[in-house]
Amino acid sequence: YFLIFAVMRLTKPTLFTNIPVTCEERDLPGNLFNQLMKDDPSTVKGAETLMLGEMLTLPQNFGNIFLGETFSSYISVHNDSNQVVKDILVKADLQTSSQRLNLSASSAAVAELKPDCCIDDVIHHEVKEIGTHILVCAVSYTTQTGEKMYFRKFFKFQVLKPLDVKTKFYNAETDEVFLEAQIQNITTSPMFMEKVSLEPSMMYNVAELNTVDTAGESESTFGSRTYLQPMDTRQYLYCLKPKQEFAEKAGVIKGVTVIGKLDIVWKTNLGERGRLQTSQLQRM
Repeated sequence: YFLIFAVMRLTKPTLFTNIPVTCEERDLPGNLFNQLMKDDPSTVKGAETLMLGEMLTLPQNFGNIFLGETFSSYISVHNDSNQVVKDILVKADLQTSSQRLNLSASSAAVAELKPDCCIDDVIHHEVKEIGTHILVCAVSYTTQTGEKMYFRKFFKFQVLKPLDVKTKFYNAETDEVFLEAQIQNITTSPMFMEKVSLEPSMMYNVAELNTVDTAGESESTFGSRTYLQPMDTRQYLYCLKPKQEFAEKAGVIKGVTVIGKLDIVWKTNLGERGRLQTSQLQRM
């Protein structure tokens, strides 16, 4: 082949970590270890024994992709020959268990590609299915002799479930419905829970019961830190009341099973954002 194909997943970098090695001053190394840490450019000045440094490192492997996150990838096609190739068409598709999606930014062919030149593209896709995904990258082009060439590569990865969501309904005699949502972080990294809200169905108004009034100010029941550690669970509570036009129709309200859906937004490493919406929640 005249062309070389390269694909790299784009993710946020991570803070560089190192394991500090220290000893007592009266030990044999004396002040040697402390001096080495002070001379290390990756450590924080004045806090050399802190594991987190000031430098960023790029991902060393493909990593995990979770449902609700955005998959981003850099695609590059390089002309590794000493000839000019023509009519280069690069196509990127994502194959899931239920559909095949075209992620290419442009469907137009590039007229020609000179030696040592390349075609670059960045693709983005919000992941909405769990399970096996296959990124299919295909390239077609024409050589100087008029021969048409074609090749493709496959990149398989798994999309994992980030959260475990359980719900319970409590029906009050006043036609109010209380929803308790238990959300568990089943990843290996902490999450910053940016928003957990309930979007009610058309017959209800919703009130969130996840704050308390302290000295005239509203404060979250989870405190000022909204981090959810790995395998930790939080409980969110909501109260749904029938809208005025439906409150007088008791028979209609009691027959309603569709309550609404949860909208969950979180952030992970250096602001990597994810979002999940549940299907319509139904009370029995």
